Amino acid sequence: MDLQRRLTLYLIGLIIGGGAAYFFYGERLTSGAWMPEAKLRQRLRNTLVKATPAAQSELDARGLSLSDLRQRMDSARINLGASVRGDDSLIYMVTTPLRGKELTLRIGTLRDFDRDSTATLLGIR
Repeated sequence: MDLQRRLTLYLIGLIIGGGAAYFFYGERLTSGAWMPEAKLRQRLRNTLVKATPAAQSELDARGLSLSDLRQRMDSARINLGASVRGDDSLIYMVTTPLRGKELTLRIGTLRDFDRDSTATLLGIR
């Protein structure tokens, strides 16, 4: 088998493999949705359903709701360096633009998804 035939077969295999990967994974293959920060944003967007009373009063003072925050979670930045990892909980520092202002949110979750899979808004700065 000469070099040109090997390169042709390699190229055909590469095209078939790339097409199969795109068929199975779609946009996730090219969007980076599998990266840790993207997975965290997805988890917080889907599970942020409650707020502490202090955080709820801050939301009310700003005229916001939890659904507003969930909608902006796709464009949020998660500061993993400032996040706190406890024995049973994770507290994330999330920065998101909302109504022309940068909001820093403290969002708490439990490490054990089986006990409680929801995320709680702990505070806003």
